[in-house]
Amino acid sequence: MRPLTMRPAKPRRGRLQRALLQLLAVLCLGIAFIGVVTPGLPTTEFVLLAAWAAARSSPRLHAWILRNRLLGPLLLQWQSGKLPRRAKWAATASMCAAGTFAALTIPHRPSVYFIVLCMACVLLWLWRKPEP
Repeated sequence: MRPLTMRPAKPRRGRLQRALLQLLAVLCLGIAFIGVVTPGLPTTEFVLLAAWAAARSSPRLHAWILRNRLLGPLLLQWQSGKLPRRAKWAATASMCAAGTFAALTIPHRPSVYFIVLCMACVLLWLWRKPEP
């Protein structure tokens, strides 16, 4: 059993806020699992958002996410500030595909340049992260 490394949820959240955060976590997990098998649908962003929402609303759901065999290892590495090379290459490939798609389908060139510049900055940041 892995130790949980994130802070526990704050106990003073209202019921409505906790319920909305739990709903957000569950919805994001559902979209993330769909994104695993659907090309073009991002997965990582939804997993990170689900883990964030679960950490603030449901320690039990957060622990389940961290112990999940598909999501847990990547989240634990992310929390430690490290990212595997495989994830970096997957992000690079998906951003290259998205940039190409944008260049081919968006007629407004300044928008395409802005999109590609943003993705290049994210990739630069991503590749500077240490690997496990």
